[in-house]
Amino acid sequence: MEPRVSLITLGVTDLARSYRFYKEGLGLPTSRTPEDGIVFFQTSGVTLALFPYDQLAEDVGSGWDMPRSRFTGITLAHNVREKHQVDEVLALAAAAGAEIVKPAADTSWGGYSGYFSDPDGYLWEVAHGAFDFNADGSLRVT
Repeated sequence: MEPRVSLITLGVTDLARSYRFYKEGLGLPTSRTPEDGIVFFQTSGVTLALFPYDQLAEDVGSGWDMPRSRFTGITLAHNVREKHQVDEVLALAAAAGAEIVKPAADTSWGGYSGYFSDPDGYLWEVAHGAFDFNADGSLRVT
């Protein structure tokens, strides 16, 4: 696994309000608007995403028992260069003691991803698709 955190997604209750806070309030650059359904802010390292809380919870998987106290509305993502690497990283995580929350599968956005929970309950998505990489390994979000 390449040592990289690619994307931090915050589950938000009001996408338009959060968009205004990060774009207008903090000045983070983005080419997206709330009308896109998800907003990405390109930073010098990790990309920050805002996604409606309920939709993010659904993306993690409705079959997983996750009361709001367990699902915090935040996921971490590790994007990989090749589809098969999603399965490899999920297997690596499971071997290290992670719980596979959602096995890898094709997604509605045209990618391939799955989720695991680390020993402290933090949710990680392992994903392929959607983004290209910059020379330094960071995501190129357009």
